[in-house]
Amino acid sequence: MNLEVLGRWLLFLGAGIALMGGLLWLMGRFLPQGGDFPGTIRIQGSGFTCVIPLLASLLLSVLLTILLNVIARWMK
Repeated sequence: MNLEVLGRWLLFLGAGIALMGGLLWLMGRFLPQGGDFPGTIRIQGSGFTCVIPLLASLLLSVLLTILLNVIARWMK
């Protein structure tokens, strides 16, 4: 792998990370925060809190699966 190809991959990787950061920033402003999302299990005890976002994890898994399948088909 020559330096030109490596530089191109690093550029795309950096742009992808910046895009993901922007999307997460926007999602934080417009979507409900972790404990407010439906399907979240919250366990509170004396001195600790455990939050398990079941529905959010399921939705994120489905969206990432669709996105990765689209990318895989596009790269073929």
